[in-house]
Amino acid sequence: MQSTAPDIPVIDKAYSKLSNSITVEWRAVPGATSYLLTAQDGDSFIETVVTNSPGTLTGLKPATLYRVTIRSINSGGKSQPSPFRRAKTVLAAPILSVSSPSCDSIAVSWKAVYMAAGFSVSLMRSDGLGRMLKENTTNTSLIFTNLDPGTLYTIKAYAWNVNGIPGDDFTYNQRTSPNAPADVQVAFNSGALRAIVSWMPTEGALTYSVTASSGLLKLKCNTSSASCMVPSLQCSSEYYVSVTAYNDAGSSNPTDAVSLKTIPCAPVNISVEGDEPGHLLVSWSSVNFGHYYVVFVKSDDGLEVHCNTSHTQCHFQSDCGFTYFISVFAYNKAGQSPLGNVLNYSTAPCCPSDFRAVLVASDTVEVTWAPVRGAEMYETRALGGSGVVRCNDTATACTLSALPCNTRYNITVYSFSEARGSNTSCASKYVATAPCSPEIKSISKEALSAISVHWQSNNEEATYIVTARGEAGLWHCTSSGNSCTLIHLPCGSAFSVSAIARSPAGQSLPSYSVPLETAPCCPNDLLLTQVTQSVTNISWSVGMGAQTYITTLESPKGQAKCHTLQNYCLLGCITCGTNYTVSLKAISETGLTSSCTYQGYSSSACCPSGVKLYRLGNNGIRVYWRASDETINYNTDLHGSKGNFTCTPSSGLSHCDITEIPCGDVYTVVVSPVTDKGPNLTFCPKKIYSGKT
Repeated sequence: MQSTAPDIPVIDKAYSKLSNSITVEWRAVPGATSYLLTAQDGDSFIETVVTNSPGTLTGLKPATLYRVTIRSINSGGKSQPSPFRRAKTVLAAPILSVSSPSCDSIAVSWKAVYMAAGFSVSLMRSDGLGRMLKENTTNTSLIFTNLDPGTLYTIKAYAWNVNGIPGDDFTYNQRTSPNAPADVQVAFNSGALRAIVSWMPTEGALTYSVTASSGLLKLKCNTSSASCMVPSLQCSSEYYVSVTAYNDAGSSNPTDAVSLKTIPCAPVNISVEGDEPGHLLVSWSSVNFGHYYVVFVKSDDGLEVHCNTSHTQCHFQSDCGFTYFISVFAYNKAGQSPLGNVLNYSTAPCCPSDFRAVLVASDTVEVTWAPVRGAEMYETRALGGSGVVRCNDTATACTLSALPCNTRYNITVYSFSEARGSNTSCASKYVATAPCSPEIKSISKEALSAISVHWQSNNEEATYIVTARGEAGLWHCTSSGNSCTLIHLPCGSAFSVSAIARSPAGQSLPSYSVPLETAPCCPNDLLLTQVTQSVTNISWSVGMGAQTYITTLESPKGQAKCHTLQNYCLLGCITCGTNYTVSLKAISETGLTSSCTYQGYSSSACCPSGVKLYRLGNNGIRVYWRASDETINYNTDLHGSKGNFTCTPSSGLSHCDITEIPCGDVYTVVVSPVTDKGPNLTFCPKKIYSGKT
């Protein structure tokens, strides 16, 4: 069967409780499964399908008059619309802007609401305590005062139209801003340059902000607790500290500022001066908020002293060779300043002690001393002559060499450090170098065994010692002038002659040596032997230092001379029976000559001439001759195998008889002058005599 559309429903009521909806009430239509509600405003309309009464149309405009109709619906279709009813939506709720301008007030404002004739705003603590405050107004704002600080309030507002019909209401929860915290305390940590700020919590505060102001500088600290640390405070500053409480409504007034003076800054421009020996003056610049100062001076041996003053300088005693570590602190009620620059100050090193300067060689001075505190290096200065000699070393000894001779030096040892330089008040010592070496100018022979040595004198207050050194030994002479004589030098010797100068300062180096050779020695023994009537042999002992010899026999009748390397010589052209002067010259290798004179020499008498032999009987012989000089006596020697025979005639005779000679033998007969020096001469001519048998 074909079903039919249901009957037309009839609207009993149409009203609005919310500004965007209209509620419709009707009696149910048999057979209807749903209903179509329609609200029309001019050309626009809104529809909604519901299943039963009442039904609500939503999405409508507030304070607007609508024509509302309803249709019933089933499977057979829709009924015709019901007769319309007029219904007007209520006013829209005012949209509130709420704030807490102070801790005891809440300000409410809103925009005008379409078709509103007035507004009603009520306020009550959200916890239900206290009474509700309600205000009706035709304005769009109002302020509730005398509220509790930091308290959550519920605000409800709605508008009404000219008929007094209320519109939608608007509910808003607002907390009053907190009151300023009480009992603010500031605890300053001088070591960390920070402050702990604490206070009593205030009602309704969610967070707190601490502000520390110093001039244009502001430091902040935010927290939700009842204390906060303000870091990075500056020294020598005064801060004004206040606390502000915050919640979602805003902030409290800041608390009255609490003054905080920080510790003073570390003093700067610290300087140290050795204002006089043994004293230090420490000075610095003044520091803001510094009430007084303490200076600590610690030496490198661990000893520390301090000075407490309200001024900006302090005096301290000091010793040489120390390093002092100086720190200056400023103080006030807040505490001690931070540690500033630690100043190192080293005093000049001490003067060397046990200072000794010794001449160890003619031109060398050895300087030694004991080490002293603070000295990193030592400088030895020798002032004298034409300049200054310097020696730098880290050791405690210095050798000044190649110094000019015969010079007086003022020697000082200075200690030195990089930090403070040199101690210039050290004592000096005087040291003189040894005399200069003399220079031998000449050597001359004064006598047979005396040699005079001359030199150039170039020293003051010096004594000169001349030494002749040779294989024969040492010979000395001494003088304070420029010459002296070496005596008793042995002949035939070679010497090296040198001179030294000696003074209280020491002894000079020896001069350059000059060779000296004494004349050769005369032979001690000289022997003359006549070899022939005109030849004489001369021999002699060796003369020390002689290389060649010249022997001379000299008489008015002539001279015989011989120059030889040997120690003997044959001299010819000797005249018999003549007295000679005998001399010898010993000559050295270098040509030095010694003239030696000996006892005179007489050559033998001349041999007789015209020797003839005559027989005297059977066993005798007479020998005749012609005498060279009637004053000379002669010997006749007869030599044979059976015997030798001699005959010496009386003085003045020129013949001699030899008898009793054996017969039958051949004899050699020699007639020679008689000498007083020994045997007969053997070089006279010989005669042969044959005796008969």
